[in-house]
Amino acid sequence: MNMDAPVIEFERHRPFLTGLAYRMLGSFTDAQDVVQDAFLRWHRDDNTDVQNPRAWLARIVTRLCLDTMKSARSRREAYVGPWLPEPIFERLDADPAATNDRVDAPVALMLALERLSPLERAAFILHDLFDMDHAEIAEALDRSEAACRQLLIRARAHVSEPKQRFRVERDEATRITTAFFDAMTTGNALMLRDLLASSAALHSDGGGKIAAVRQVLTGAEAVEHFFQSLLDRFGPMPNTWSGPLWINGLPGYVSVDVAGNVQTT
Repeated sequence: MNMDAPVIEFERHRPFLTGLAYRMLGSFTDAQDVVQDAFLRWHRDDNTDVQNPRAWLARIVTRLCLDTMKSARSRREAYVGPWLPEPIFERLDADPAATNDRVDAPVALMLALERLSPLERAAFILHDLFDMDHAEIAEALDRSEAACRQLLIRARAHVSEPKQRFRVERDEATRITTAFFDAMTTGNALMLRDLLASSAALHSDGGGKIAAVRQVLTGAEAVEHFFQSLLDRFGPMPNTWSGPLWINGLPGYVSVDVAGNVQTT
């Protein structure tokens, strides 16, 4: 085999592997580390007899993620306030054809996955999100196919809506996010409330470093009251750098204040 062939083969699967690791860990930084570790193993080991590189690499990445999750879960137990996955940004005007596996991971799905055990999470992601069969999952998790089916049943019971119900068109996403941000910059909380669904929920994650709401607020009225209190106390959002982006495959806004703090919505 050409010396460059293993590298070319791995790079062909890197977006898939990064998407898998990110959904497992909720951290893009950790996902990149895991995928790089998998690359080193792929490059080091003799893989000339590997019949299905995608499945082989998925097994390696899954097991590396399970090892990483042991320490990640312990860190989150001491986390201040609600935990949110590390966001992945994409420009709204980016070419849709360039979207890869790792981007389309809505935050709502990532939070639902947090309710699963590591093995349930792995089985669910591999089967329902990446269409791997039970035999491949059994090999990746070092479990029997019957055990993997049970893991999948339990996982589905905790995650009722595993995929996006609908895809937001980019023009519509721009309109919604612009209206949302206009409401914040003009101080019009009532306009903001009209944009919210009755079941809207506000998750705020400061990572213990900056001020944030320590409980999830549910309902359009509660969210509107929260933003109204901010507007009453601090006034409209200052004129900082801001712009609409795709955040984990859904429309959002990113702003940077004068101190350089980044906020996403």
